[in-house]
Formats: sequence, C-alpha cells, structure tokens
Amino acid sequence: MKKNITIIALAALLGSSVAIAAQQSAQVQADIDAFQNHFKAKFPEMDLDDFSKGPYSMNEDKLMQFENIMEMPPFEDSLDKGEQLWNTAFKNGKTYSSCFNGPVEKIRTQFPRWNAEAGKVENLEAMINKCRTDNGEKKIGWKKGKMAFISAYLTTAATGEEINVIVPEGDEKALAAYNKGKKFFYSKRGQLNLSCANCHIDSVGKKIRGDILSPALGQITHFPVWRGKWMRKKGNGFGTIQRRYGGCNKQVRAKPFKVHKDEYTNLEFFHTVMSNGMEISGTEYRQ
Repeated sequence: MKKNITIIALAALLGSSVAIAAQQSAQVQADIDAFQNHFKAKFPEMDLDDFSKGPYSMNEDKLMQFENIMEMPPFEDSLDKGEQLWNTAFKNGKTYSSCFNGPVEKIRTQFPRWNAEAGKVENLEAMINKCRTDNGEKKIGWKKGKMAFISAYLTTAATGEEINVIVPEGDEKALAAYNKGKKFFYSKRGQLNLSCANCHIDSVGKKIRGDILSPALGQITHFPVWRGKWMRKKGNGFGTIQRRYGGCNKQVRAKPFKVHKDEYTNLEFFHTVMSNGMEISGTEYRQ
C-alpha cells in the first residue's frame, strides 16, 4: 500500500513533465504487419533492414556499384554544411537545437509525428522552419538546398536508430490523417493512371527502362537522398522525401501537390509508419 501511494505521489509531482508513451493503433499495427509480411514473403532471402537499400538490394551488380560510391560519397561536403548550419546561432543567439528535444542522433526518429493539440502531422522539415520563424528568422526552401543539408545531417546522425512512428490508439483525427496518406499511396493518378503501390509494391524489383523499381518498404530510411539525376538537371543533388513525391507525380504525368501541405505530409506519415522497426540508414546515394 505504501509503495502504491509513493508511486501515485511521484506521478502527481512529475505531472506534465512525464510523457506517457502512446499506444499504436491496432488498425495501423495490422497494416504494418501485412505490409512488411508481403515483402518478406516476396523476398524471403532478405532481412528487414536489407530493404533500406532499395533497388540495390535486388541486384548484385548495382549493390556493388552503390557500395563503391558510398565509400567516398559525392555529398560529404553538403553534410558538413548541414552540420555547420545546425550549429550556427540565429541573431538571438539560439541554435536549432533549442527547438528540439534530446540528443542530435534522436531527433530524426521523432518525425513525422502526430500533434494532437494542433490536430495535424508534423514532419522534420516543417519543424526546422518553425524553429526559424520562432526565433525571428525567415523560412528557407522546403525541398532542397539548406533545408536538405540540415535534414540530411540529422538523418545521418541518426544512423542505426529505429523508426517508431505512432498513430495513437483512440485518436480519430490521427487515424484520419494516416488513412488519407494510405489512400493517397494506393490511389491511381496522372495520365499513366498509376499509384505509388503499382510501382513500389506490385512491380517492385522489375525494370523500368534501365532502372529497377524499389520497394516501398524502407524507402523512408535514407531521406534526404543525393540523386545523380537531380545533380545533372538542377545542379543540386540533395532532396527531401517530399521533393521525391513531387517527382513521382510528374513521372506518372500528374500535377504535383504543393510540398508540406496535407497531401504529401499525410503520405509521409503513412509511408514512414510502414517502415516501423527498421533502422535509419543515413543519407545515401540514388541514381
């Protein structure tokens, strides 16, 4: 009895400073299990974290090329810029770290997340810009440049940390946002009438021109990525996941949505949840 009173008193004393871990929605956990089991059944020789290497995990020659590139990646200077930007003080003397909880290697694992008070999904890039405006600074571009450098630095710092995005049980608004992202993923669009799932679930591992279609499972583990295609066309190889969503929409001849609006942010929520339990592999090269 005395032990129980002590526990109750301690809880009351700590109050709001203690965050009670939210329980994953049962519906969402069933989706995760079905999603991951599909890939495990289709590629039984692969471990869960192997899927983070995308198309390279499905072709020995491409994997060898990828590993050679990653020995001296072409984006190391951009990661250094990201670290420098992260640690550079705003005009008020604060840095980005003042806006985020925990050590730098844990920050990436906190996003995307459901903000019950705001009634919306928050992703890392949105919170980087919120940090800027909260400290009297202007927003920076969402998809590439400084934003991608900072985000890539945080992703690389989180290498080996596990993805664990929660859609809280009993929160209908959170579940609705998740389901909107899920619907987007499976809905056909564009002149080619294709969905994300058509390419990255139904046709995964197949060739499209000279490329191999990557598995949806694990795609989120290495963003932002540095793409040779982006570097050749735009002179800026780094891009966030929402930059990639826009590119995918263009490839199926659909008009892209604006980044960091509900469509892509809810998609990112669903997309990330499906890779729960996988390790963040750090920023990587892609074609």
